[in-house]
Amino acid sequence: MAEPVATHVTEIRVYYEDTDSEGIVYYANYLKFAERGRTEMLRAAGIDHPTLWDVHGVGFAVRRVSADYLKPARLDDALTVHSSMTEIRGASLSAQQTVRRGEDDLVHLQVKLACVDRAGRPARMPLPLRNALHAIQNDV
Repeated sequence: MAEPVATHVTEIRVYYEDTDSEGIVYYANYLKFAERGRTEMLRAAGIDHPTLWDVHGVGFAVRRVSADYLKPARLDDALTVHSSMTEIRGASLSAQQTVRRGEDDLVHLQVKLACVDRAGRPARMPLPLRNALHAIQNDV
């Protein structure tokens, strides 16, 4: 996998709803944080999900995710999600994400997304979308 060229940073606050009974972030909620980070990375490049569906007839579905949990986050922590695209292919893309509290890495994620049509079948990304994704990869 290629090294990411540019990184987008999204700020996240840990709310009560994100935690277990001991105030520690429930492991699955890091996937939500990562989704928000990827969405904001796309939005920063002028790509939003409704336009993907309405104009291009495609969207993204998570095909594979790997998470390495290093340290816990807690209620009211201020976190950042660092998102970089590492590979853009005809019908998929890969992202590397890190959830941090200050300088501490809490979770490393590797995510592969498939481009799908409205029926949920694999679809090639339209050229304008691919171009915008390459711009994100280089300019975030």
